[in-house]
Amino acid sequence: MTQTIGELPESVYSEIRDACEAGDADAKRREYESAIGHYSRAWQLIPDPKNAWNASTWILGAIADACYLGGFLTSAEDALQYAMTCPNGIGNPFLHLRYGQVSLDKGDEALAADELMRAYMGAGVEIFANEDDRYLAFLKMHATI
Repeated sequence: MTQTIGELPESVYSEIRDACEAGDADAKRREYESAIGHYSRAWQLIPDPKNAWNASTWILGAIADACYLGGFLTSAEDALQYAMTCPNGIGNPFLHLRYGQVSLDKGDEALAADELMRAYMGAGVEIFANEDDRYLAFLKMHATI
């Protein structure tokens, strides 16, 4: 298991926060490519090893979310796979939800069922409330919930 190195220097954290806030604003306007650019800038500011920092988990989650919503499934999958190696990545219901959705959309039903169940186990049916109904319907076909 990866351990965090410690706190990022305030100047670096401030730059990361600013880039992510800009990304969040773009994502809210559904300008996903621009959002991905801002989140990627934040990601570049994370020191090596990148998967040792708490900030990496939420930055990769934001990248994956914008990629998923923008239709860039392979990039979303890549970000999610790496996020799972970061602090508290495994067990994060939102990351498991997006990973399950991406997996189902890419045709990997076995992985999708596993990841969507992890999301459900971590956050309950509520995590599916604002998502396309087909993901919960798929999970219900593969598990008793």
